[in-house]
Amino acid sequence: MSYYFSAEISENFDRSLEIVTEALKKEGFGLISEIDIQSKLKEKLGVDFRKYRILGACNPPYAHKALSLEDKIGTMLPCNVIVQELGPERCEVAAVNPMESMRAVENEQLAEIASEVTDRLRRVIDSLST
Repeated sequence: MSYYFSAEISENFDRSLEIVTEALKKEGFGLISEIDIQSKLKEKLGVDFRKYRILGACNPPYAHKALSLEDKIGTMLPCNVIVQELGPERCEVAAVNPMESMRAVENEQLAEIASEVTDRLRRVIDSLST
């Protein structure tokens, strides 16, 4: 099993961000963080980099359940989703596979939550395939 799921979108970068955000909302996720890697690398290193955004997606009910079971699980939250420009009118979207990231935590109840979140994120990515 891979540590991520991915799909390509035949849209420009800004439109891809809108599509991904809407798809996440449909599965109960909101964005709690957004990191513009392109601008950060320019600012910190003076290098040019393609458009690349890391979206911190959170499904509050699942986050609450997970934190109630394992107080250190916040080290693995939120679920990261990336949108990166591959070319004109072409972007890739990839999301972390929560089942893979939670493997190290030995908690059966947490594994059930991770499975449900994995299913939701997989549906998000599957809905984007063009």
